[in-house]
Amino acid sequence: MKHTLLFAAAALALSACSPSSEPADEAGTTVAPVASAAPSVDHGFGPEISAEDFAAHVKVLSSDEFGGRAPGTEGEQMTADYLVAQFERLGLQPGNGDSWFQDVAMVETTADESTSSAKITLGGEDRPLAFGTQMALGTRTAKPEVSVEASEMVFVGYGVNAPEAGWNDYEGLDVKGKTVVMLVNDPGFHVGDEELFAGKKMTYYGRWSYKYEEAARQGAAAALVIHDDAGAGYGWDVVKNSWSGAQYDLPVSADPEPRLPMQGWITGEVAEQLFADAGLDLAAQRTAANKQGFRGVALGDATFSATLNSSIKEGSSRNILAMLPGTERPDEAIVYTAHWDHLGDHSATHGGDGTAVSAGSEGEDHIYNGAIDNATGVAGVLEIAEAFTVQDPKPARSVVFLLVTLEESGLLGSKYYAANPVIPLKDTVAVVNLDAMSVVGPTKDFVVIGLGNSELDDVLRPIAEAQGRVLVEEDGVEKGFFFRSDHFSFAKYGVPALYAKGGIDHVEKGKEYGREIQANYQTVAYHKAADEYDPNWDLRGVVQDLQALYGVGRELAGNDAWPNYVEGNAFKAARDESRAAE
Repeated sequence: MKHTLLFAAAALALSACSPSSEPADEAGTTVAPVASAAPSVDHGFGPEISAEDFAAHVKVLSSDEFGGRAPGTEGEQMTADYLVAQFERLGLQPGNGDSWFQDVAMVETTADESTSSAKITLGGEDRPLAFGTQMALGTRTAKPEVSVEASEMVFVGYGVNAPEAGWNDYEGLDVKGKTVVMLVNDPGFHVGDEELFAGKKMTYYGRWSYKYEEAARQGAAAALVIHDDAGAGYGWDVVKNSWSGAQYDLPVSADPEPRLPMQGWITGEVAEQLFADAGLDLAAQRTAANKQGFRGVALGDATFSATLNSSIKEGSSRNILAMLPGTERPDEAIVYTAHWDHLGDHSATHGGDGTAVSAGSEGEDHIYNGAIDNATGVAGVLEIAEAFTVQDPKPARSVVFLLVTLEESGLLGSKYYAANPVIPLKDTVAVVNLDAMSVVGPTKDFVVIGLGNSELDDVLRPIAEAQGRVLVEEDGVEKGFFFRSDHFSFAKYGVPALYAKGGIDHVEKGKEYGREIQANYQTVAYHKAADEYDPNWDLRGVVQDLQALYGVGRELAGNDAWPNYVEGNAFKAARDESRAAE
């Protein structure tokens, strides 16, 4: 699952060359790619969704031989070979014309903090900002040098422009060429107003990524989000770690989203001092920004100046996809997706000068196998795919099985597919995402991340009820988990997205047992070497989850329904517009 922390070993792996072309050695010359035979597994797969088949896939994909499935490594090639072999075994067709692959170009940007600088000038006094401790700064321009000079600073509340909610923090403002400063999360969050937006539950407008996109649409030169632990859902260290080192993005030509020249964060302490010296009170401005009709305010005569010097590298990875054509309406599709990538081999990482440094003591396990995250999701898609191949009657609509890359680096694989789909998104009925499946065992609850967002809940609910289960929303709704996995790339285009998995209320052992299993994974294994296959997992719940998620696709692939987002949801307008064209 995508969280904000990025790891140095992933950066090392992603700086490697494309596995779909000849790689380059350290001198930049091409070398012959490593040959890789399709991995095999000594297991007789059956047509039904089963714990045994699911476990066999997870065991192979998360084995040490696959090296943690980092993009750009031999582990990617082995993963691709295995998945294509499974798709061929199932009799599926290549999902991208006559190819099983979709190349995903990427750009790696690494800021040189030693030659980069940032400052706020207020009252004629320059106030340098320290990278990491006071601010985090980056660029998505893929340019080796980006500068902002004496840009006026304006506080724009939450930086939200939501016509369907009658809310526009930019109304009456001209921020072209200026630096906008804004709060994280949604209007209503910091004052506990349940009547604004979704109350405690973060909406799309609360995500920092949206705020940067909107600032770019408004013509800003830079955007700075004020960090606070409650609003962001994580501490400053997460921001500092995730914004340092190599950052990955799609090339500008491959990504239609607007981009700022410069974007980043400042700490709450820096913001408080800035507001105070500008004759404003941050707490009072935060309160004001939570009221309808708030208007932005200049931060005195404060200006922002910064120069970012970065090294730029280009590379490539691959999405892997297969298709089962529909018998009646093959141009309409349901998409099942999961990310195949993980964090690779951490036996060495790169220091700030690019040289390799030891990641730990000799004999330590350095392979981040990613068994739960996300070999389980990939195995689940394979099991659901097999169920579709043997169902009778065959699906009337097409079913696409999309296994994406670079999720751990910002949902880049799914973002690329959403911008370059094999079946147009206006003809994509729904997407079902599988990420980090629950191995708690059979549960009474079925967690829908983003419950209440779309009409897909109504498709899943009777299926879950037939299993004796109830749909519940995720814990920590204020942390915006709906926006942190691959289905979000589709949601932004208006495609209804379902991200659901088993809960914590174990049928036999209760909630405390489930919470203990879940907490242990988060503490001990998540994004660590301990995320390995365990033959003692209780997979009865996974089987139920997969049967239910298959049921959703089977129903949609067999009827002519076009589910939508609910009234008031930020993604409904995009869906309405795309379907109106039909």
